[in-house]
Amino acid sequence: MNEEIKSSNLGKVIAVSLSDKHTFSKENQQSIKLVEGLGAEGDAHYGSTVKHRSRVAQNPNQPNLRQVHLIHYELFDELADRFTIEPGQMGENITTVGINLLELPTDTIMYIGKSAIIKVTGLRNPCAQIDNFKPGLLKAVLDKDADGNLIRKAGIMGIILQSGEVKPGDSIRVELPTKPFKKLERV
Repeated sequence: MNEEIKSSNLGKVIAVSLSDKHTFSKENQQSIKLVEGLGAEGDAHYGSTVKHRSRVAQNPNQPNLRQVHLIHYELFDELADRFTIEPGQMGENITTVGINLLELPTDTIMYIGKSAIIKVTGLRNPCAQIDNFKPGLLKAVLDKDADGNLIRKAGIMGIILQSGEVKPGDSIRVELPTKPFKKLERV
Protein backbone atom coordinates (compact mmCIF):
# COMPACT_ATOMS: atom_id res chain seq x y z
CA MET A 1 0.00 0.00 0.00
CA ASN A 2 1.05 3.53 -0.63
CA GLU A 3 2.48 5.31 2.43
CA GLU A 4 1.10 8.68 1.22
CA ILE A 5 -2.22 7.67 2.75
CA LYS A 6 -0.91 8.31 6.26
CA SER A 7 0.09 11.89 5.55
CA SER A 8 -3.03 12.76 3.59
CA ASN A 9 -5.77 11.31 5.77
CA LEU A 10 -7.87 14.45 5.86
CA GLY A 11 -10.24 15.18 3.04
CA LYS A 12 -13.47 16.98 2.41
CA VAL A 13 -16.94 16.29 1.05
CA ILE A 14 -17.56 18.20 -2.21
CA ALA A 15 -21.12 16.99 -2.86
CA VAL A 16 -23.73 14.50 -1.67
CA SER A 17 -26.25 12.86 -3.99
CA LEU A 18 -29.26 10.51 -3.98
CA SER A 19 -31.70 8.83 -6.31
CA ASP A 20 -34.72 6.86 -5.12
CA LYS A 21 -34.76 5.04 -8.48
CA HIS A 22 -32.14 2.81 -10.09
CA THR A 23 -30.87 5.60 -12.33
CA PHE A 24 -27.24 5.91 -13.35
CA SER A 25 -26.82 9.48 -12.06
CA LYS A 26 -27.96 10.84 -8.70
CA GLU A 27 -29.20 14.34 -7.85
CA ASN A 28 -27.15 16.61 -5.61
CA GLN A 29 -28.65 17.31 -2.18
CA GLN A 30 -27.96 19.81 0.59
CA SER A 31 -27.34 16.86 2.90
CA ILE A 32 -27.90 13.11 3.12
CA LYS A 33 -28.55 10.92 6.12
CA LEU A 34 -26.43 7.79 6.37
CA VAL A 35 -28.16 5.10 8.44
CA GLU A 36 -26.21 2.42 10.26
CA GLY A 37 -26.35 -0.92 8.44
CA LEU A 38 -28.57 0.43 5.63
CA GLY A 39 -26.97 3.21 3.59
CA ALA A 40 -28.11 6.63 2.37
CA GLU A 41 -31.73 7.18 3.41
CA GLY A 42 -33.95 7.64 0.36
CA ASP A 43 -31.47 6.09 -2.07
CA ALA A 44 -32.38 3.12 -4.29
CA HIS A 45 -29.46 1.13 -2.81
CA TYR A 46 -30.67 1.58 0.78
CA GLY A 47 -31.01 -1.66 2.72
CA SER A 48 -29.21 -4.40 4.61
CA THR A 49 -29.39 -6.80 1.67
CA VAL A 50 -28.03 -6.13 -1.80
CA LYS A 51 -30.02 -3.69 -3.99
CA HIS A 52 -27.87 -3.63 -7.14
CA ARG A 53 -30.22 -5.22 -9.70
CA SER A 54 -27.78 -7.71 -11.25
CA ARG A 55 -26.75 -8.91 -7.79
CA VAL A 56 -30.37 -9.19 -6.62
CA ALA A 57 -30.98 -11.47 -9.61
CA GLN A 58 -28.10 -13.72 -8.48
CA ASN A 59 -29.04 -13.82 -4.77
CA PRO A 60 -31.35 -11.24 -3.16
CA ASN A 61 -30.33 -12.32 0.36
CA GLN A 62 -26.62 -11.45 0.15
CA PRO A 63 -25.44 -8.63 2.43
CA ASN A 64 -25.34 -5.13 0.98
CA LEU A 65 -21.64 -4.25 0.84
CA ARG A 66 -22.50 -1.34 -1.46
CA GLN A 67 -24.59 0.82 0.90
CA VAL A 68 -22.71 3.98 -0.05
CA HIS A 69 -20.64 4.88 -3.12
CA LEU A 70 -17.81 7.43 -2.94
CA ILE A 71 -15.86 8.98 -5.83
CA HIS A 72 -12.87 11.30 -5.61
CA TYR A 73 -13.29 14.60 -7.44
CA GLU A 74 -9.71 14.21 -8.67
CA LEU A 75 -11.05 11.57 -11.12
CA PHE A 76 -13.23 14.22 -12.77
CA ASP A 77 -10.14 16.44 -13.13
CA GLU A 78 -8.19 13.52 -14.62
CA LEU A 79 -10.92 12.95 -17.22
CA ALA A 80 -11.62 16.65 -17.92
CA ASP A 81 -9.74 16.68 -21.24
CA ARG A 82 -12.29 14.16 -22.64
CA PHE A 83 -15.40 14.37 -20.43
CA THR A 84 -17.29 16.93 -18.42
CA ILE A 85 -18.55 15.20 -15.29
CA GLU A 86 -20.26 16.81 -12.33
CA PRO A 87 -20.66 15.36 -8.81
CA GLY A 88 -23.42 12.74 -8.64
CA GLN A 89 -23.43 12.04 -12.36
CA MET A 90 -21.47 8.78 -11.98
CA GLY A 91 -23.92 7.50 -9.39
CA GLU A 92 -21.94 8.29 -6.27
CA ASN A 93 -23.54 9.31 -2.99
CA ILE A 94 -20.48 11.21 -1.75
CA THR A 95 -17.97 13.12 -3.87
CA THR A 96 -14.70 13.67 -2.00
CA VAL A 97 -11.52 15.67 -2.46
CA GLY A 98 -8.11 15.29 -0.86
CA ILE A 99 -8.06 11.53 -0.25
CA ASN A 100 -6.78 8.95 -2.72
CA LEU A 101 -9.76 6.63 -2.25
CA LEU A 102 -8.41 3.97 -4.61
CA GLU A 103 -5.27 3.50 -2.47
CA LEU A 104 -7.20 2.84 0.74
CA PRO A 105 -7.10 -0.73 2.01
CA THR A 106 -10.23 -2.80 2.60
CA ASP A 107 -11.75 -2.18 6.06
CA THR A 108 -10.50 1.43 6.24
CA ILE A 109 -12.74 3.50 8.50
CA MET A 110 -13.88 6.94 7.32
CA TYR A 111 -15.22 9.48 9.80
CA ILE A 112 -17.34 12.02 7.93
CA GLY A 113 -18.88 15.16 9.38
CA LYS A 114 -19.97 15.15 13.00
CA SER A 115 -20.96 11.50 13.42
CA ALA A 116 -21.13 9.35 10.25
CA ILE A 117 -18.74 6.40 10.08
CA ILE A 118 -18.20 4.32 6.92
CA LYS A 119 -16.23 1.08 6.56
CA VAL A 120 -14.69 0.65 3.09
CA THR A 121 -15.68 -2.70 1.54
CA GLY A 122 -14.18 -2.51 -1.96
CA LEU A 123 -14.06 -1.01 -5.42
CA ARG A 124 -16.98 -0.11 -7.62
CA ASN A 125 -16.96 -2.31 -10.67
CA PRO A 126 -18.02 -0.06 -13.55
CA CYS A 127 -20.33 -1.68 -16.09
CA ALA A 128 -21.40 -0.94 -19.66
CA GLN A 129 -24.12 1.48 -18.41
CA ILE A 130 -21.36 4.02 -17.93
CA ASP A 131 -21.00 4.27 -21.72
CA ASN A 132 -24.73 5.09 -22.00
CA PHE A 133 -23.99 8.13 -19.84
CA LYS A 134 -20.86 9.21 -21.77
CA PRO A 135 -19.63 7.06 -24.68
CA GLY A 136 -16.04 5.95 -24.06
CA LEU A 137 -16.16 6.60 -20.31
CA LEU A 138 -15.94 2.90 -19.38
CA LYS A 139 -12.56 2.59 -21.08
CA ALA A 140 -11.44 5.83 -19.42
CA VAL A 141 -12.18 4.56 -15.88
CA LEU A 142 -10.44 1.23 -16.44
CA ASP A 143 -6.67 0.97 -16.73
CA LYS A 144 -3.87 -1.57 -16.40
CA ASP A 145 -0.91 -1.47 -14.04
CA ALA A 146 2.66 -2.36 -15.05
CA ASP A 147 1.90 -6.06 -14.50
CA GLY A 148 -1.25 -5.96 -16.65
CA ASN A 149 -3.69 -6.07 -13.72
CA LEU A 150 -6.99 -4.25 -14.14
CA ILE A 151 -7.32 -0.93 -12.29
CA ARG A 152 -10.87 0.25 -11.56
CA LYS A 153 -11.04 4.02 -11.04
CA ALA A 154 -14.83 4.56 -10.63
CA GLY A 155 -14.80 4.92 -6.85
CA ILE A 156 -15.19 2.81 -3.74
CA MET A 157 -18.07 1.25 -1.83
CA GLY A 158 -18.75 1.03 1.87
CA ILE A 159 -21.16 0.14 4.64
CA ILE A 160 -22.45 2.47 7.34
CA LEU A 161 -21.11 1.69 10.82
CA GLN A 162 -22.64 4.75 12.51
CA SER A 163 -25.49 6.98 11.38
CA GLY A 164 -24.99 10.65 10.64
CA GLU A 165 -25.78 13.55 8.37
CA VAL A 166 -23.26 14.30 5.62
CA LYS A 167 -23.14 17.57 3.69
CA PRO A 168 -20.77 19.44 1.37
CA GLY A 169 -17.86 20.94 3.27
CA ASP A 170 -17.78 18.19 5.91
CA SER A 171 -14.34 16.92 6.83
CA ILE A 172 -13.29 13.31 6.27
CA ARG A 173 -10.79 11.58 8.51
CA VAL A 174 -9.34 8.20 7.55
CA GLU A 175 -8.30 5.48 9.98
CA LEU A 176 -6.38 2.63 8.39
CA PRO A 177 -6.95 -0.96 9.55
CA THR A 178 -4.18 -2.92 11.22
CA LYS A 179 -1.52 -4.33 8.92
CA PRO A 180 -1.15 -6.29 6.79
CA PHE A 181 -3.37 -4.17 4.55
CA LYS A 182 -5.79 -5.95 2.24
CA LYS A 183 -5.93 -4.41 -1.22
CA LEU A 184 -9.34 -3.25 -2.44
CA GLU A 185 -11.16 -5.71 -4.69
CA ARG A 186 -14.41 -5.21 -6.59
CA VAL A 187 -17.61 -5.67 -4.61
